[in-house]
Amino acid sequence: MMLTRTLPIVLALLATQAHADFVETTWVVADFTGEAWFVDPESLQGATQYFEGGFSEGAFYACDFAGQSMSYTTYAPEEFFANPEFAAFATLDDPRFAQASEIFVHRITCEGDGDPVARRILYPFVTTDGRDAAFLPFEGGIFTLEPAE
Repeated sequence: MMLTRTLPIVLALLATQAHADFVETTWVVADFTGEAWFVDPESLQGATQYFEGGFSEGAFYACDFAGQSMSYTTYAPEEFFANPEFAAFATLDDPRFAQASEIFVHRITCEGDGDPVARRILYPFVTTDGRDAAFLPFEGGIFTLEPAE
């Protein structure tokens, strides 16, 4: 009897989309590593990227309560760096990767409230379990962002 009552709740919880681990904050662009193709990395130093609930705005992505969702995949550092999709991250000499025991690869999307022109995807937005930096590949390099204080 108890199983029949709790089973729908358990199934609903399992079907619920995973939410991003420590993304909802204000991030500040701190560094750029790589080759800038079209963007001027200097012009983005100190720029912010903000996420909270269904709203985000900033230097890389915006969604104004238009169907934003966040999910992530967790990797052990050796798994992450062995994945060819994330090979460019091996060029970063950032001690926060060496100190990490888990790396989170986030996919942040904005449905655009039904408007295909307003749809956006921010991927991969990478954080670690240290929660003190985020990394975003853009053009020919990777931006490093840090949480605002």
